[in-house]
Amino acid sequence: MLKLTAPARLYLTNTKATKLKPEHFSFVSRQTRLQLTTQQQHNQQHLQQQKQKHLMHILQNSQTPNNITTQIHSHLLTTNSLLHHSQLFNTLLHFYSLADSPQKAFLLYKQLQQIYTHSHSPLPPLFDSFTYSFLIRTCATLSLPNLGTQLHAVMSKVGFQSHVYVNTALVNMYVSIGFLKDSSKLFDEMPERNLVTWNVMITGLVKWGELEFARSLFEEMPCRNVVSWTGIIDGYTRMNRSNEALALFQKMVACEYTEPSEITILAVLPAIWQNGDVKNCQLIHGYGEKRGFNAFDIRVSNCLIDTYAKCGCIFSASKLFEDISVERKNLVSWTSIISGFAMHGMGKEAVENFERMQKVGLKPNRVTFLSVLNACSHGGLVEEGLKFFDKMVEECEVLPDIKHYGCLVDMLGRAGRLEQAEKVALGIPSEITNVVVWRTLLGACSFHGNVEMGERVTRKILEMERGYGGDYVLMYNIFAGVGRYGDAERLRRVMDERNALKVPGRSLV
Repeated sequence: MLKLTAPARLYLTNTKATKLKPEHFSFVSRQTRLQLTTQQQHNQQHLQQQKQKHLMHILQNSQTPNNITTQIHSHLLTTNSLLHHSQLFNTLLHFYSLADSPQKAFLLYKQLQQIYTHSHSPLPPLFDSFTYSFLIRTCATLSLPNLGTQLHAVMSKVGFQSHVYVNTALVNMYVSIGFLKDSSKLFDEMPERNLVTWNVMITGLVKWGELEFARSLFEEMPCRNVVSWTGIIDGYTRMNRSNEALALFQKMVACEYTEPSEITILAVLPAIWQNGDVKNCQLIHGYGEKRGFNAFDIRVSNCLIDTYAKCGCIFSASKLFEDISVERKNLVSWTSIISGFAMHGMGKEAVENFERMQKVGLKPNRVTFLSVLNACSHGGLVEEGLKFFDKMVEECEVLPDIKHYGCLVDMLGRAGRLEQAEKVALGIPSEITNVVVWRTLLGACSFHGNVEMGERVTRKILEMERGYGGDYVLMYNIFAGVGRYGDAERLRRVMDERNALKVPGRSLV
């Protein structure tokens, strides 16, 4: 604070001697008050800045950002200081847009607008490009196209119609919620685009299956980075066009000299197992070792285990799994190897690994249980499978879905325990049951020659769907297998009358 000096007090005590007039006191008083007011404002601004830095530090270093964000939000409202912390306001918006309740970002935005309206401040609230980018992200997260369109209009009105970052956020919002025409129109009209703009548009189109459009934009890009290549490779992989995905990966590395990231590896590995080429899997495995991906990103190791198994090399999958330390293995690691053993009919090994997983303290989820049930089904481990199903429901409290029930019916059907399989099928909740489970049971009836149950199951199937010829063919084979040729021919005529079609089988050999 400003202190008055001794001579200033002498003016007041020696008025007569110095012959000062009253207006002199008035001038000194106004000047002093002005100095005091200016200093107070400066001190107040300094305190507000220090407070903002302190709150920012708390927010950015918190272990529970959701709770802290709400607490700081409440503090700024109760102390009526929201208008004074523009940077903190944007940080709160950012945290809300990424949190479990992103709609709170709009609540904060509206509150600041209301405070500004009632404060009669001559200055508008400090909404900048960051503010609108975070709000647009919230619209994309919540799939709110109408609100996003309103924001688009507001931003154009206040002068952000040519801002590259804001427009990129808008393109991302439109394309992520499926408004492809709006995103394309905005993308074409943008006076300036950066690399992020191109990547956002391409990955968004890939998400909605517009692969040819995405590829055409990819070819038009003035420059590409690893994100661009990864996005288009992932698109071809998702569309089961594995040869083109692998060709792009090869071009990326050999021709464009772009180093793949761990995300690129995760995108290309499904293309490898779609082709079933274990040599390519080995090449990627070696590259991952060289770059250190396998050592620091467990997702790459897990995907390699899955790829080796699907390429038919369960030995390599098992070796890679055992080379990973127990501390690094997560639930996906264990599920991948259990699933690998299941698809190779190695039920005993799958069960052993399930038990090892439990011993290290990991709790299985519905995917893990589905894998071990599938292993029991293919390995003929019926009693073990029933125990796992009971464990899933009773101990782990995992609600079975139609795939779990399907595995159980298939397992019992393979073992010839048809009555028990039928009981399970009849006990499936009506809201999730489907015709596939009953077809599985019909296949078991055909294999074991159970005519009576086959007829019941066929009637059940035809109540649900009549147009699939495979159902009629299975029941025809059951009748013919026990010499009931008349019933078989009758069923054939019914099949022809209903124009039921059977999709012809195909072989890769």
